[in-house]
Amino acid sequence: MGGLKAWVLVAASAGSQSAAAPVQMAQAYPSPKPAYVAQPSNPFDQYKLYLAARARRAGVREATIQAVWPYLTLNERAMELDRAQRPYAPSYSTSLPSFGPYINRHITSSLINRGQARYSAHWGNLSRIQARYGVDPAVIMAIYGKETSYGAVTGSFDLLDALASLGYEGRRRAYFEDEFLAALKLLDQGVRRYQLKGSYAGATGYPQFMPSVALRLRADGDGDGYADIWRNEDDAFASIANYLRDAGWKRNVAWGVPVRIPATLNRAAIQSRVAPPRCPAVYRRHSRWLSVGEWRALGVVPTGRTLADHEQATLMETPGAYAQAYLLTTNYRAILDYNCSNFYAMGVGLLANAIARR
Repeated sequence: MGGLKAWVLVAASAGSQSAAAPVQMAQAYPSPKPAYVAQPSNPFDQYKLYLAARARRAGVREATIQAVWPYLTLNERAMELDRAQRPYAPSYSTSLPSFGPYINRHITSSLINRGQARYSAHWGNLSRIQARYGVDPAVIMAIYGKETSYGAVTGSFDLLDALASLGYEGRRRAYFEDEFLAALKLLDQGVRRYQLKGSYAGATGYPQFMPSVALRLRADGDGDGYADIWRNEDDAFASIANYLRDAGWKRNVAWGVPVRIPATLNRAAIQSRVAPPRCPAVYRRHSRWLSVGEWRALGVVPTGRTLADHEQATLMETPGAYAQAYLLTTNYRAILDYNCSNFYAMGVGLLANAIARR
């Protein structure tokens, strides 16, 4: 991007209603006509002109644009961390890595004990949230614990700087530009700039929502009429529940149960033939869907909590973890929607069980 050249023809005045002169920019991000009047001195300033034009076109208030743009700076650290993310390279190995080391590292006694304490302290609101959204409150608490260590680690990057920088860098330009615009719309809704802190990639607040998700799904959990996912835990709990419900969470159904597998199980017969459109390595570990009754007929039997015979479930074996295998419901898929990783989803499920003392 360092060699980018742009020629900006500026409108006669910032307040003029006449059409601004066109902007000729590198093909990397063709721009609509900006109304910005500053002559950019470097490529990132040129990119800021383009973002300002996009923001206006998206309906962001001019007052918000004028308050943000003078202070919008390039965040080299965010770009460095993004470059370190390697693209997914599928592996077709038949070996299945153990969940054991991950579980031992990520479901600690500290995380369990703190989760149990918050679970008890917030039970009044958690039970109301469960009645409203139908989501297991222990899973809500487990996601809160996994995402931010119960609010202790929410990220310190300025979201607008980070998202603008990642858009400028260009690895996933369209995605980060859309998230940048969503963050501006949060400002338009009254969120304060200092609250928009988070991860280098833009996740923010107690639930670690991307700005577009925060715009769509943050929810009021304490009845005060405002959904504050940055400072209010009950609002964060309601927002996580709203997310999971939106992802397809089914009321009164466990995320999964450990099962005993017979030596005679024909694994080739239960192999999934579906090619998933996303996260193929994640879903490759899952069998095809059968009803719990059909699994019982195959000798796959729950060893603790159970599921109704009519529930659909998929089998995932977890060598080295705390059970040989699990039947997983569509609620497990809702957790995967939050973070598409079997390690993450299994960690959330097992932490939830520990928090609820199951």
